[in-house]
Amino acid sequence: MSDKQAGERRPVAKLRPVNTPPVDENTASMLDLLQEHLRLAREGKLRSLAVVSVSSDGAAIGTQWSCDPSDMASLIGKLTVLTHDLMAARK
Repeated sequence: MSDKQAGERRPVAKLRPVNTPPVDENTASMLDLLQEHLRLAREGKLRSLAVVSVSSDGAAIGTQWSCDPSDMASLIGKLTVLTHDLMAARK
C-alpha cells in the first residue's frame, strides 16, 4: 500500500446479506472467515489485516493488506509461520 493510499479515506459501501447459500464447504469456510474479520473490523478490534487469495483456476494469486506501520514486522513474521505451516501440510 502506498503512503498516498494509507492516508486516503474512502466512503464505505453498505453491504447487504447474501441469500444464496455458498457453493460448497470450502466456499462456506472462506465466507465464514471473511465475515468474522469483517465483524472484528467493524467493532474496531483490528488495526491491520493481510489477505492472500488464489483464483479458482489457480492461475492468479493476489495479496492485499491494510497495515498500521508498527505492525509490519509482526505481519511478516506471522505470514512466514503460515508459509511454513502450509508447506508442511502439503507433504
